[in-house]
Amino acid sequence: MKKYIVIFALIAAIFASPTALFGNEAAGEKILRWGGDSEGGFPYMFPDPQDPKKLIGFEVDIVDALAKEMGRRPIYVNNAWDNLIPGLDRNLYDIAINGLEVTPEHEEQINFSIPYYKTYLQLAVRRRDNSVKKLDDLKGKTVGTLKESYAQQVLEEVGDIKIRTYIVEANTYEDLANGRLDAAFFDQPIALYSAGFNPEIKFVGPPVGELKYAIALRKKDKELLAEVNRAIVALRDSGKLREIYDRWNLWTPVMAAEFNDFDPPKVEPERYNEWAESHRPALTFHKRMDRYMEVMPLFAKGALVTMEVSVVAMIIAISLGLVLAVTRVFAPAWIAFAATLYVEIVRGTPVLIQLFFIFYGLPSVGIKFSPFWAGAIGLGLNYAAYEAEIYRAGLFAIPRTQWESALALGMTRWQAMREVILPQAVRVVIPPITNDFISLLKDSSLVSIITMVDLTKVYGQVSATYYDYFGPGIIVAVIYLLLGLPFVRFAHHTEKRLAEVEKEGRHGRRENIYRSSTRYVR
Repeated sequence: MKKYIVIFALIAAIFASPTALFGNEAAGEKILRWGGDSEGGFPYMFPDPQDPKKLIGFEVDIVDALAKEMGRRPIYVNNAWDNLIPGLDRNLYDIAINGLEVTPEHEEQINFSIPYYKTYLQLAVRRRDNSVKKLDDLKGKTVGTLKESYAQQVLEEVGDIKIRTYIVEANTYEDLANGRLDAAFFDQPIALYSAGFNPEIKFVGPPVGELKYAIALRKKDKELLAEVNRAIVALRDSGKLREIYDRWNLWTPVMAAEFNDFDPPKVEPERYNEWAESHRPALTFHKRMDRYMEVMPLFAKGALVTMEVSVVAMIIAISLGLVLAVTRVFAPAWIAFAATLYVEIVRGTPVLIQLFFIFYGLPSVGIKFSPFWAGAIGLGLNYAAYEAEIYRAGLFAIPRTQWESALALGMTRWQAMREVILPQAVRVVIPPITNDFISLLKDSSLVSIITMVDLTKVYGQVSATYYDYFGPGIIVAVIYLLLGLPFVRFAHHTEKRLAEVEKEGRHGRRENIYRSSTRYVR
């Protein structure tokens, strides 16, 4: 029964992978595949607090309007914010949009559309802190900001500031409110939605700098760039962009000057009001439980991705690890040295770097994997090195007399290995292999950096959306525990069974060797 479950999971993973990446495209239908990061991405893109299965945000509205203007169907591809530009080069999507700032450094790598939004940086401190009024007051203090952003560059230019960078903006303001930071420094839209109604935080100082958001495209996509630019101009001239910004409460004097439109708002800021309403009130226990039940399908989907990647990666690790172990022990010296070199290199480098190399590095030499297979292969190759050492220890655990007895009964070395040594070694290493699988199950969370939405990624998205890391954290911990529990029970059962086998004693093992070898003796 267990064998069929594993086979089913493997088949499901194989068929799920391409669909998860590319979706179902109708023949001849024009697609606009776009990349962004929905984890803590408010107000740009984030799960709807009222319906977490739905993605909302002012940039989601922009992409929808843009695709409609271009006569295309939008398909969203999730990727970490700091990997959006590499994802373009990796051909994961056609455009990237996520508050991407037009900078000379970015323009060297990619093309930008004409800007669709203009804003500034906003400084925030705790409500009772009156020591900071402007940027220069931050010297000697600890300030949080977005990783690899214009805000980080401005703080570095001020100097004498201890900078802490974040990927999820909401975490910065949580640390600020909890006293871990002296200030937070972000784009005005981020500050507005992250702390605009937080009673523990206040905004200080005048607007800082100038930021222009634009859509990123590959250098070679000249025709698509022209098409995107025409669509942005059409949306601006028709008033559609202004309508989107009004709805999200993002129309500012800076935008009025940029668009030369000083008219009063044409629509109510309904999206911002909904966001504020969902975060202001203190939830009752009943409402909080209802919210957790609403996001359970997302956690279930993420758990399925986690299990699929882990099972396929472990199959790769066990198979390759056995080959490496046998090679190191029995192959000629130069081949054994190559296997040893592989084990030492893989164990000596972080698995995160290996995943980056496989997913973003190998395409430069023509080797491309889907996110699923890049994650499964990366984890499998990494854990194969550890499996090899476990198998090697298992082989050395078999007494030399086993070899001598098998050879004395007329077996060849290969026959002795296949019929006598390996079966005993496998029985010895089953418990540590099971423990390795549980470790791999938890390490599979790293695949979220290569566009896969696994269980850990869902946790980040849900927690950042609701500013709630406690409840979802407990849910995710329980799910990981339940996923690994069957394998823990299997390990305990195996250890118990091995103990019973050991009680049979040396005589029983010699008799098994004899029975296995009789067909080789004429």
